[in-house]
Amino acid sequence: MKAALFEQFQRPLSVQQVNDPTPHPDAAIIAVRACGVCRSDWHGWMGHDSDVHLPHVPGHELAGEVVAVGALVQRWNAGARVTVPFCCGCGTCAQCERGHQQICDNYTQPGFTHWGAFAEYVEIRFADVNLVSLPEQVSFVTAASLGCRFATSFRAVIVQGRVSSGDWVAVHGCGGVGLSAVMIAAAAGANVIAVDIRDDRLALAHRCGAAVTINASNQDVVAVIREITHGGAHLSIDALGSRVTCHNSIRCLRKRGRHVQVGLMLGADADPAVPMGAVIASELEIIGSHGMQAFEYGRMLQMIVSGRLNPEILISNQITLQEAADLLPILDTFPGSGVTVLTLP
Repeated sequence: MKAALFEQFQRPLSVQQVNDPTPHPDAAIIAVRACGVCRSDWHGWMGHDSDVHLPHVPGHELAGEVVAVGALVQRWNAGARVTVPFCCGCGTCAQCERGHQQICDNYTQPGFTHWGAFAEYVEIRFADVNLVSLPEQVSFVTAASLGCRFATSFRAVIVQGRVSSGDWVAVHGCGGVGLSAVMIAAAAGANVIAVDIRDDRLALAHRCGAAVTINASNQDVVAVIREITHGGAHLSIDALGSRVTCHNSIRCLRKRGRHVQVGLMLGADADPAVPMGAVIASELEIIGSHGMQAFEYGRMLQMIVSGRLNPEILISNQITLQEAADLLPILDTFPGSGVTVLTLP
């Protein structure tokens, strides 16, 4: 099969011919039809993730068709249209038994713990636990845009953030995760404030349902949010993952507000200072959110099929495998204004 891989961290990727994967007894082999190009892949390429071992094929936001299954797989057969969570559970650990596959003790992640979907085929372990059936109305390209960013935002807003109709929700960072969070919170009836430093992304956030947009390059984010909301946001989401966005997200909350950290805090932004005085005095909640379980996809997919959510408007362009290899090393510059999807024939 063809795959885009890197043999050294922070060095160019190349498209090469490599061996096709063969399934473990619990696994399925997916013919990749589409794969999102995500900043998390850039972190892996940088060497920020200890799960990544060289040489390596990135790609974790995938959709495609099952072409082979291992002997232990019971629920899936060749030809099934599927997608997967970006973080997959084993099905048997203490977390999985409680329904928390997104933080499985023995997790696997395509594109991190093993080769990913910048390739014609990818293996998904524990297929009976992790594969998600795709409705015919949802295209492979749309499904690939869900895998990490949209599904993660769905759980962050709906489950972890406990959004309610009428809430003020601030979203810091309008990349794929942030724009998804804007759309989902707006669909839930919230009043959404979108924050970014680029006007093109703020314009897209408005199209996704943001009631207010703030350009953080020339405005005091915390002061403006507190003024607009008459005291602060009920829910605030750091969708980027930086010291600045994390701090602003916590500081813009009203009393008993909820901060959800979705953006990865890695490299120079790891372990940010937290304004703990405000957390204590205002009884704020600080909550992490890491992906979504396969069995929870049904509610999100139904909202897409019904038209309440339209993730396809976040897809800015579709590219080839070679173009994905060229794009990955520059994702830290945040090119484009929406989600880029690699497509394969």
